[in-house]
Amino acid sequence: MNMLKIYLDTSVISHLDAKDTPEKMADTLRLWELLEERYYSVVLSDIVFDELEACEENKRKLLLGYMKKVHYEMVSAGSDVRTLARKFISFEIPKEQSFDDCRHIAAALVAGCDVIASWNFRHIVNVKTIRGAKIIAALEGFKDIIVCTPTLLIEGGIDNV
Repeated sequence: MNMLKIYLDTSVISHLDAKDTPEKMADTLRLWELLEERYYSVVLSDIVFDELEACEENKRKLLLGYMKKVHYEMVSAGSDVRTLARKFISFEIPKEQSFDDCRHIAAALVAGCDVIASWNFRHIVNVKTIRGAKIIAALEGFKDIIVCTPTLLIEGGIDNV
């Protein structure tokens, strides 16, 4: 069995401390246990760390502490990621105001991930973006990618292939 390569966007990491959404927080913490056990291969981008910088200091320290508990591969959101993200914008998947979300998707594609895990239903985990990611991946020669929530990953909805 090959280990699935999972890209985590910032929404997943921020839900490690999201007491206002206890169900999502519980699922995220369970996923984190799987990540600590290296059940999945984890990919993060510098976009995640840039977005975490905007968090209140105590939350940022807590989240960065969680990050130290998992092994992950870093992908740079350089010019190739920005160019691919612009392609999403040109197709309006999603729109310009969600450029950072497009960069997350592009970073996952460039890194060769199997899955993007996100709690961002508005801009990432929705039918339009999922279909768009598949279309752009095919058009640009990237492998197909699955977009899902952490819940699907912990409930065995996506098993190692």
